[in-house]
Parts: sequence; structure tokens; C-alpha cells
Amino acid sequence: MKGNHNLKEKTVRGLFWSILDLLSNQGIQFLIQIILARLLLPEHFGLIGLTIVFIAISNAIIDGGISQALIREQKVTQTDYSTIFYFNLLMSCAVYAALFTFAPMISTFFKEPQLILILRLLSLGSIIHSFSIIQKVQLTKNVDFKRQTKVSIISSVASGIIAVICAFNGFGVWAIVIQTLSMQGIQSILLWLLNGWRPSFVFSYSSFKRFFKFGSRLLAANMISTVYSNIFYLLIGRMYSSSQLGYYTNAVRLSEMASFSLTVALQRVTYPVFSRMQDNQAVLRSSFKRIIKITTFVNFPIMAGLAAIAPSLIHLLFGEKWMAMVIYFQLLCLSGMLYHLHAINLNILQVKGRSDLFLQLSIVKKVIFTFIIIAAVWANLGMIGLVGAAVLDSYLAFLINSYYSGREISYSTFEQIKDLLLISLNTFIMAVVVYASGDIFPDNHLIKLIMQICLGCFVYIALSKVTKSRELMEVWTIVLSFVKRGDKKMKVISK
Repeated sequence: MKGNHNLKEKTVRGLFWSILDLLSNQGIQFLIQIILARLLLPEHFGLIGLTIVFIAISNAIIDGGISQALIREQKVTQTDYSTIFYFNLLMSCAVYAALFTFAPMISTFFKEPQLILILRLLSLGSIIHSFSIIQKVQLTKNVDFKRQTKVSIISSVASGIIAVICAFNGFGVWAIVIQTLSMQGIQSILLWLLNGWRPSFVFSYSSFKRFFKFGSRLLAANMISTVYSNIFYLLIGRMYSSSQLGYYTNAVRLSEMASFSLTVALQRVTYPVFSRMQDNQAVLRSSFKRIIKITTFVNFPIMAGLAAIAPSLIHLLFGEKWMAMVIYFQLLCLSGMLYHLHAINLNILQVKGRSDLFLQLSIVKKVIFTFIIIAAVWANLGMIGLVGAAVLDSYLAFLINSYYSGREISYSTFEQIKDLLLISLNTFIMAVVVYASGDIFPDNHLIKLIMQICLGCFVYIALSKVTKSRELMEVWTIVLSFVKRGDKKMKVISK
């Protein structure tokens, strides 16, 4: 019982620090993004958007699957860590060489001459990133996100300041390039200093083979997922202007600040924790059920609420010149509502060692997504149709992911939907009320935004109380536990 309590405490603490890490990191970068959006033009962000898919694929190749294999393994030796470290470093160099070589062709494809140097510089980040992978794996295995939070905050603040200074001095798109590279460099240096692990001069083929067998299928699945999750950058960049891509790029970043933070935090924390429960079906199922209900209780109203207040929010933060991104942001929020459910369901497949099924599902989902995109392009629905395709794909993906993960732990898609139905209904009512209030409240965007947020919180909490939502009390209890822990630390410091 004591072990279970300690694991529960460690999970909650790890989730808290992981969410704080991602929110602070996303929040700081978001503030920097707002400043840069005021200083730069939409086409500057569009140029960076053209490189995103290639950089994302590079990172997926370097640490896509083998890192997860290391986290899942109960006992990992120094030889194992060193072997994977050198493999990651070798792959990062190979990826950089490929991007450096193909940069002119990519530039020609998009008809943007500046892309050659931009892509060659940004791809250096893959090599820098490879130095920090094992450090993060070790911290994640220990559910230690406190140190990762410190690293993220420091690197985000420092790189953000550098980027703003560059933008003020007329660097244009290069301010964003410098921000990206400086943040990756600072992160790697700090992780090496704080974690203290160093590679040995050893490479074991047997170790590599053991981890690659499991990780290679995750790598393939992550590669497919990365390509498709970033395919809109390619399509929009090719079919529309850089300004349009700039609107989409910032809409993605704004929507991800909430949904992506919670999703990645859940993936990082639940994966090592679920891995420890993999042999206890009842405990794993119970923990899975509780986590999806609590996180949905938080994520659904946040994403739906953001969609409802989008006009005032974007006008206030980015200014009149960015209002064209409102509709894209709203659609992406609807898609982002389910990201946390994708993450937790797919974690179950990895925990159960079903990397084969993980890969098969990735292929099936992307085939379906391909047909959806083709239909949207064929019907000439424009950019709105393309982004709408992402929303439809997200909901279809949930049905597929939950069906197969449900078979592994005896928790079906129908049961998941049933458990989340009341939360969904309360969220829908809240979002409709908040969106409708936009025509009633004053035209001042700041005042309107504050009033809409307050109204949304009141309506959602009131509905949760009326419907006797158990998740409301659980979330409140978790918040109080951290407030009390913070008070105790402050008292110790004051003494």
C-alpha cells in the first residue's frame, strides 16, 4: 500500500511539474511570440512554417522510438545509455547532411530563395538536440520534471530576450532562427550540468539491437505521424501565400499552448508510471480511467473556451493585422480538445509492448487522413476546408485509438465516451454561452475578454456542481495539495 501511495504521490507531483514545465515554457515563448508578431510580419512566420515539417521529421528520426524503449525498460545500464547516445548523435549528423544537401531543392519547390540558408541553420538544432536526449530520458524515467522545468524556463527566457533584441534591430525572420538555435543550445548545456550523466566510450551492438527492435516500430509510427501532423505547412506553403501560412503557423502555436502542454505532460508522466503497472491489469485500468476523466474535465473547457473568446483574444494579443487567423485558431481548438485522449490511449499500447499495433494504427489513420485531405482539396474548400479536415481526423483517430487500447485493458470506446459524456455536455453549454455573450459585452476587447473568461468559469463550475461532478472535487483537491505544499516550503524558507 505504501508503494502505491508513493507512486500516486510521485505521479501527481510529476504531472504538476511537467505541466508547469510545458505551460511556463509555452507561456514564455507565447509572450515572446506576441512581441515578435508585433515587430515582424506574417510572411516572416510563414517562412519558418515552411521549414517546420523538415525539422520535425529530423527530430522524429533522432529520438522517435528508441527513447521510449529506454523509458519503458525497467533496468537500463550505462552501456545501454552510451550506445543509444552515440546512435542518436550519428543519426543527427546524417540528418543534418541530408537537409543541407536538399535545402536548394526545397527552396525551389516553395519558390523561396531565403529557405536555403534558413533550413541549413535551423537543421543544426538537430545535432544540438541529440546531446540532451539521454539526459531527458533519465529524468523522465525517474519522473523528475522539476529540473526539466528549470531548464525550460531559463532557456525560454534567455532565447526569447535574444530574439526580441534581434527583432528590434531589424533582423526580420533571422530573429526567429536565432531564438530557436539559442534555446536548444542553452537547454543542452543546462541538462548536462544538472543531470550529470556522461557517456562511456562504448557501443554495444546487442544493446542497440534490443532497443531498436521495440523502438524502430515506434520510430516508423512517429515518422508517419510527424509527416501528417505537419503536412498542412507543406500544402499551405505550396498552394497559398507566405502570409496565409503565417496566420496558420501562429494559430497552431496559440492553440498548442494549452492542448499540447497538457498532452505532452501526460505522455511524459503516464508512460513511465503506467510502465510500472503493466503487469497489474486492474490497477492499470483504474488509473487510466481516472486520469482521462480528470484531464478531460480540465482540457475540454479550456479548448472550447479559447475557441469561444478567439476574436477578442487574437485582436488584443496580436492586433488587427492578425485577425484572419481567428477561424483557423477556432478549428484547431476543436481538434486540440482530444489530443490528451490520443496521448493516453497510445501510451497504453506502448506500455503493453504493442509497438507493432502502434505502427499499424498509424498507417491506417494516415491512409484515412489522406483521403480526407484529397476530398477537401478536390472540393476546393480552401484553407478552412484543409484545417477542418484536421478536426475530422482528430475525432476519427480517437475512435480508432480508444478501440484498440480498450482491448488491451478491457475499457472500450463506448465506456470512455460514456464516462466523458457529462463533461462534454457541460463544456458545450459553457462554450455556447460564452460565445453568445460576445455580442452583449462592451466593444473594448480587454474588458470583453475578462468578462467572457469570468462568465465561462462561473458557468462551467456551476454546471459541474449541479451535475455533481466528481472530477470537480478531485481537481480541487489536487490544487489544494499543491497550495499547501507551497505554503510549507515558504514557511521553511522564511525560517
